[in-house]
Amino acid sequence: MEIVDDQDRPLGVMPLAEARRQALFHRTVLVLVYDARGRVFLQKRARTKTLYPGRWDLSAAGPVLAGESCEDAALRGLRQELGIGGALLTRLGKAPACPETGYGFTTLFAAGACPGPLLPDPAEIEDGLFVDRDELDALAASFREMLTPTLVSFWERDMVFRPARPGRPDDDGAPDP
Repeated sequence: MEIVDDQDRPLGVMPLAEARRQALFHRTVLVLVYDARGRVFLQKRARTKTLYPGRWDLSAAGPVLAGESCEDAALRGLRQELGIGGALLTRLGKAPACPETGYGFTTLFAAGACPGPLLPDPAEIEDGLFVDRDELDALAASFREMLTPTLVSFWERDMVFRPARPGRPDDDGAPDP
């Protein structure tokens, strides 16, 4: 994966495990997937995951590989984690790198409504469920320690259920690396 500086500028390439061991800045993506009723899919991270094992996270997540755009990483994550191919993504925003995100600059995308059944990869996802706004609000209020900090961050910024608008600029105004 590509290592970046504190301004999200590329510095070099190294394995994800080593970047995490050294607490180096890098890029990650999160993708929101909804059902026909507008509920968002939450995945329960596999207990074998290094970062936040067993916690609930947004639909699909993963690192951006060296030479890969954030959008391509999001599409790869959807395919690998949920078996979704060919999604049309809308970029919703970006969260700064911090200890809670494993030092990943995190770009959030919406994939829209799921066209068919999800096929979660058991090596990545232990469980999953669709929740509406009220259910996510209740989870965040009463069971915050069961959620990833990144999920909480985007929930606090009201970015999980707001309507996706194609061409909407990033919250920080930065172009997609």
